[in-house]
Amino acid sequence: MFNKLDFSKARQRMVDEQIASRGIKDIRVLNALNKVPRHLFVEEALQGQAYNDYPLPIGEKQTISQPYMVALMTEVLELKGEERVLEIGTGSGYQAAILAELTERVYSMERIRPLANRARRLLHELHYYNVEIGVSDGTQGWKEKAPFQAITVTAGAPDVPQPLLDQLTVGGRLVVPIGDAFSQTLVKVIRMKRGFERKDMGGCHFVKLIGKYGWQEK
Repeated sequence: MFNKLDFSKARQRMVDEQIASRGIKDIRVLNALNKVPRHLFVEEALQGQAYNDYPLPIGEKQTISQPYMVALMTEVLELKGEERVLEIGTGSGYQAAILAELTERVYSMERIRPLANRARRLLHELHYYNVEIGVSDGTQGWKEKAPFQAITVTAGAPDVPQPLLDQLTVGGRLVVPIGDAFSQTLVKVIRMKRGFERKDMGGCHFVKLIGKYGWQEK
């Protein structure tokens, strides 16, 4: 059985060997990954695998993302601490917790109510009171809470959902996996005064982003 010290050591090893060694340099991101207890965001039977370098199932045919991918997507947002951040795809709530360590306010949208309820309870237990979770079609963003200085999408889309672009402030950053059902490219989008700048950040693989501006649910 793992104890609190074992998890702490595993978390430090994850940061050192899987994240920092692969080029993640933002010290605030590294510290957040070293603080948030990832093992609490997976089922008890899988907690011993929580700090390994791969995704894990969380129920409802969804996964908690690979630690390195969480770190990369977070670093790409270039958070300074005062942003309003929108996350599409709450899932387990782990990414929201990382974001909550780094910025003022996090709004997270989840279409699957049982996942949203579970994440909301856990985040509250861990005192992440600056996270608000909504249950709806995340591809439409969260218009009532917009605009956002940063948006992260934790599921693969055929293209960047237009409502998310509309809800991004000038100078704001958005990161989203773009591609088909089998493979995607992680794309960073920056809203300029005129138009958008896009940059490919490398290959990735996520579950489908389901919704009006994503993939249609069968």
